[in-house]
Amino acid sequence: MFEGFASSGIATGETVIHAVMGGSGPPLLLLHGYPQTHAIWHRVAPSLAERFTVVASDLRGYGDSGKPPSDPEHLAYSKRKMAADQVELMRTLGFERFFVAGHDRGGRVAHRMALDEPEAVLKLAVLDIVPTHKIFATVDKDVATGYYHWFFLIQKGGLPETLIGHDPDWYLRAKLSQWSGDVSAFAPEALAEYARCFRDPATIHASCEDYRAAASIDLVHDEGDMATPITCPVLVLWGEKGLMHRHYDVLATWQERATDVRGQALPCGHFLPEEEPVKTTSLLAEFFRE
Repeated sequence: MFEGFASSGIATGETVIHAVMGGSGPPLLLLHGYPQTHAIWHRVAPSLAERFTVVASDLRGYGDSGKPPSDPEHLAYSKRKMAADQVELMRTLGFERFFVAGHDRGGRVAHRMALDEPEAVLKLAVLDIVPTHKIFATVDKDVATGYYHWFFLIQKGGLPETLIGHDPDWYLRAKLSQWSGDVSAFAPEALAEYARCFRDPATIHASCEDYRAAASIDLVHDEGDMATPITCPVLVLWGEKGLMHRHYDVLATWQERATDVRGQALPCGHFLPEEEPVKTTSLLAEFFRE
């Protein structure tokens, strides 16, 4: 995967962010979601690198990036901290302003980045999410059932860490199958990479802290700028076989938070870059090239 891309670990103020970089042209940062790594972009990044300088990174706590110690307020895994890592990564690589696309948790990090660092984010693409605050404010039985992990992972006392740690490979495949509908959508080498990283107890704990932050400090941060819109152009893509499509007007949820929004559903489940890589690549390239 990522043939021709250079791999490196970039020290930020608080941790080390692992990333791969390749291509030439305007800088484009790609962010992954749970329970994956930057490898989700392996079918998309090479084609995008024909037009852009592509940086695909692991969020703090995931993949081969650092895993800072957690804290009682879950600040260490707030989207604000995770976004700051990525902005510092890009600046260290020489990019003060850049495009960003985020899937799942990466989309939530990118959302926060566009609010906290509006001068850095030229355009934003979010894949298969609605804003975090919207979900917690509107959750019903069906959403809670489909997204049960949002409430399982935030439990205290090491409960989710212990249960997931009993068989992380089984849990990982269960989640990928549930959200895609067909685990055959994933390349064997990508599955192997996800499993390698997710077997680390520190990754399991950090990913739980990511969700604990989402249910606490991230909501505080969100409520502090609900009246502040995202001002850069926003592209929203989502899977028409997924939970977000069934339960939300996805485009409308982002029109509430941004001034310039466009988007569409793709004929797949949650993992657009792996289930519909050609269409995902085309839409991202068109949006960022405009």
